[in-house]
Amino acid sequence: MIRLRPKLFRGRHFQDEIIILCIRWYLRYSLSYRDLEEMMAERGLRVDHSTVARWVLRYAPELSKRMRRHLRRPGSSWRVDETYVRVAGAWTYLYRAIDSQGDTIDFMLSPKRDLVAAKQFLRLALWRSDAGRPRVINVDGHPAYARAIADLKESGELGVRCRCRPVAYLNNIVEQDHRFIKKRIAATLWFRSVKGAVNTIAGYESMHMIKKGQVRWLAKGDIAGQVRFIHQIFGIVA
Repeated sequence: MIRLRPKLFRGRHFQDEIIILCIRWYLRYSLSYRDLEEMMAERGLRVDHSTVARWVLRYAPELSKRMRRHLRRPGSSWRVDETYVRVAGAWTYLYRAIDSQGDTIDFMLSPKRDLVAAKQFLRLALWRSDAGRPRVINVDGHPAYARAIADLKESGELGVRCRCRPVAYLNNIVEQDHRFIKKRIAATLWFRSVKGAVNTIAGYESMHMIKKGQVRWLAKGDIAGQVRFIHQIFGIVA
């Protein structure tokens, strides 16, 4: 019986399972593309590091898109913060939001840290994550957040009772959560293009969500189940 290959992988030289294995390992662990080239060579497979890079850019955003529909809904107490990422030789801002339990809500890469970016990120988090309206948004001391939240309340996008809470120590949880993403970014030696950065970071964030147990029916430590889940959403039969 001939197995029908998922449309997403048709025309690829390597098996679907090999492609997903390389993508999963790259996004989850602090590995370079050349590390994966060597690891595949140990298994008798000649996979060039540039091929793995193309796989990541193609399938990482697809992982993010397909995974989101399976996530549990985050809480109503948000923690919002930004960190630095170097892209094409310039420093950019990675906006991130998590809830009080540490579940990732959303992320956004922006060239600026201002009112426009803050408002755009909050709108993105409200729309894309299906998170519902938060009752409180904890922020750092950056004044753009307070203005952005006030504007979104005035437009009706946030509830009128939503509080902007600038308490620095309450944002420790999101600052600690940055570490996984920044550790993975550091292993890449930064990014050469904005598109590459956005696509790759989407994959990092997705694997981080899965690792943290945000998929509704998967336990945090169920590694085998998490692998099966990734195969399932890509239509790969184990």
